[in-house]
Amino acid sequence: MVNWTQMHDCYGDVDRVPALLERVELEGNAEAWEELGYRLVLEHDLVFPASFAALPGLVRLASRSARARGLAGAILRGAAGHHGCDDLLADCADAIAEFRKLLDRHLQSRPVDYFAAFLNLLAAKEEYHWSAVLGDFKDDFYHLACPHCAVEVTIAIGDYGRYSAIRDWNLGDVDRRGLRPAWSGGGARRP
Repeated sequence: MVNWTQMHDCYGDVDRVPALLERVELEGNAEAWEELGYRLVLEHDLVFPASFAALPGLVRLASRSARARGLAGAILRGAAGHHGCDDLLADCADAIAEFRKLLDRHLQSRPVDYFAAFLNLLAAKEEYHWSAVLGDFKDDFYHLACPHCAVEVTIAIGDYGRYSAIRDWNLGDVDRRGLRPAWSGGGARRP
């Protein structure tokens, strides 16, 4: 049983999270979900004792609630940061194992929220680094030096396309070339 008098949220309150959990479980209230989310996970993935105390309840709701899956995943992604709650996280081991199984089943159905569920699964498997950096590959630009001539090249991956180009301040990306797999190993080049 959770001693909520010891579990503060991001505002230092100890009484709001259990009441909000009860509201979302009984009513599925959208306002309660929104408040619960910003009390448990702050911007930049900061989490609090109440976040980990709420995790088992969120996992119980996760099979029937996308919001519960998302919030539980956000809490686990925040577990990589400095939160001072390692003992509370360890107490959630059974809930986290259950969450991993649930996410595995959910991903097998190829859901609309596949990418978010995949990032949550990585965090549930303690692959915090990959859970954090894979989000950057969804839609971004990378500036690299060409390995052959050292010219700065822009690599676009995501909604803008998948290409390499030379970035010109006035013209944008010029001389676009689609990305394709390349052999990176030593020795003879593969066909």
